[in-house]
Amino acid sequence: MERVSYNIEILFRASTTIVHKFLTTPDCLIRWFCDKADIVDNEYIYSWNGDEQMAAIIDDVEGEYVRLQWDDAESDDEFLEFRLSKSPVTNETILIITDWCDDDEIEDQKQLWINQMGAMKKAMGG
Repeated sequence: MERVSYNIEILFRASTTIVHKFLTTPDCLIRWFCDKADIVDNEYIYSWNGDEQMAAIIDDVEGEYVRLQWDDAESDDEFLEFRLSKSPVTNETILIITDWCDDDEIEDQKQLWINQMGAMKKAMGG
């Protein structure tokens, strides 16, 4: 299968600072993303049901974006990015997620992110 990037856009009624916090702090990540999270030497260590996965922090600009690379990425070009901006019309935070998957899994992966973002919104209180 060919690996491809895809984007998904989610709106939040929260500031870019709060959304960024929920994407980057272990205390917030365990409320919607994983069972356990830690940051060690510029890497996130996520745990689900005792299985760990690591992602290197490529870049992190508070309120703007976070870019990570999973340790098991198939290529150096693959990354996971959360890009934040403000809607000039509604003043909502726009989160654009860029991720990679096999070309026949795009819709399933988008749905997974939609579900995860729903859990994140709920953890934020709305």
